[in-house]
Amino acid sequence: MGRYVKAGELEIWTEQVGEGPDVLLIGGLGDTVESWQFQLDGLADRYRLTAFDNRGAGRTAMPEGQPTVEAMADDAAAVLRGLGISAAHVAEISGGSIISQELALRHPELVRSLVLQSTWPGMDQYMKSLCRSIHWQAALAPDERAFLEFFFLLVYTPRAHNSGMVSQIIDDVLAFPYQQSTGDFLKFLDAFVVHETAGRLGQIKAPTLVLAGGVDPMSRPELGEAVAQRIPGAQFEVMPEESHQPFQEIPDVWNARVNEFWQEAERLHPVIEPVGNPDE
Repeated sequence: MGRYVKAGELEIWTEQVGEGPDVLLIGGLGDTVESWQFQLDGLADRYRLTAFDNRGAGRTAMPEGQPTVEAMADDAAAVLRGLGISAAHVAEISGGSIISQELALRHPELVRSLVLQSTWPGMDQYMKSLCRSIHWQAALAPDERAFLEFFFLLVYTPRAHNSGMVSQIIDDVLAFPYQQSTGDFLKFLDAFVVHETAGRLGQIKAPTLVLAGGVDPMSRPELGEAVAQRIPGAQFEVMPEESHQPFQEIPDVWNARVNEFWQEAERLHPVIEPVGNPDE
């Protein structure tokens, strides 16, 4: 069952499953709790997983004005605090990885470790041009299905398109009762175009794993590597045959790798429970 958590005046939809060390899952453009179903199903026997709908996606409203990554990072912090979670392993995808970078910078005490999938330190000119093309396609596409067919060329491998997986995802998106508006989608995208963390990533102290898809046309491997090079001690790995969202295309492989990383973080950086005053 899900519930709303207050973040200032905003009500954020959250869902939580499982038992064990806490994990926070943060999605990217238009991603909702449902985007993480393979993780909610596949990792709940080992972790307590929390997922939420970002502002302007799913069941969480988009406040007036242009959203910022800083505000979205504060939303994530409010989710953790609102659920009484003192700190969590944080995993994310695409724009969610940028929110997570900012979460680790603004609220470091809440982040036990980071898994940054399909990430970047700041958009280069190529990526900014790609984002402008997404704006044009949204305006020119004859209908929502046509726009999603274009957009998902940037997100999923040819394997996923040819297998029928992408067609099923599009059917599910169109049938979803809490669809994100095109306007909110583009406002969300614009927040990431102007955001940069390159000069601040060295401040992140949490153990970090950076994953990149070898055939990702958006957050290309060299962008992920640039993030890993700036975060002290970060691990960087390329999944050579994957694109932007391997957590959905090869969930068993992805889940196994992040579980291995979290187990290592648990071993090397265990939670130390506070000890009461023996004189009390």
